[in-house]
Amino acid sequence: MDGRLYFRQLLTGLDVAEDDPVAQQMVNFIYLVGDRATGEAVAIDLAYGIGDVFDLLERDGMRLTGLLATHYHPDHVGGSLGGHPIAGIREVLDRQSLPIHVQADEAPWVERATGVSAGELVAHTSGDTVMVGEIPITLIHTPGHTPGSQCFLVEGRLVAGDTLFLNGCGRTDLPGSDPAQMYESLTQRLAQVPDDAVLYPGHLYSEKPSASMGETRRRNVVFRPQTAEEWLALFA
Repeated sequence: MDGRLYFRQLLTGLDVAEDDPVAQQMVNFIYLVGDRATGEAVAIDLAYGIGDVFDLLERDGMRLTGLLATHYHPDHVGGSLGGHPIAGIREVLDRQSLPIHVQADEAPWVERATGVSAGELVAHTSGDTVMVGEIPITLIHTPGHTPGSQCFLVEGRLVAGDTLFLNGCGRTDLPGSDPAQMYESLTQRLAQVPDDAVLYPGHLYSEKPSASMGETRRRNVVFRPQTAEEWLALFA
């Protein structure tokens, strides 16, 4: 970590929740972003090892001041996944009161998945900025995997949730998914992210945990179709 930015990528089932078989199978990433000068940090997609994350932050001399969610699925925010309970934002709120930043279209989905109330969520539109200390995090609405999926851009790093992986993109056959919106998100909404930014996905679905956006755009099959019609024929 250089300068004021505090940034950690944690693999569930290994770095946290190491004894949780669901975490080991789902290989989710949790991200911690903070300001080392103020000691403030936010967690992105905090699920599974809640206590482990609090302990890690304490060891790093940081304190949790907020939560951000890329989308509503239980492996990212907690809830029930196929009958398996996953600790998430509800359990964090049981420990302390924190703002939970979600995209406005995703708010009712997060409420249903986790049991949190609307008053506990902070709803955003695309382009909003969440500050952690003096570190700005820009929110980019990228619907397709879910109605309110969002990515977070912070100092040349794109935390993409399940919108974009190093290989492939999020599924578009689940409740709230829309393949046409996914195409627009990948090719239009994320066009503002430069090639030298580093992509940090929501799961470890590739050999590497991150890659530049330029490399991803060259190698990822979801960027090969030249038109929406071609994309939908292959990926819808």
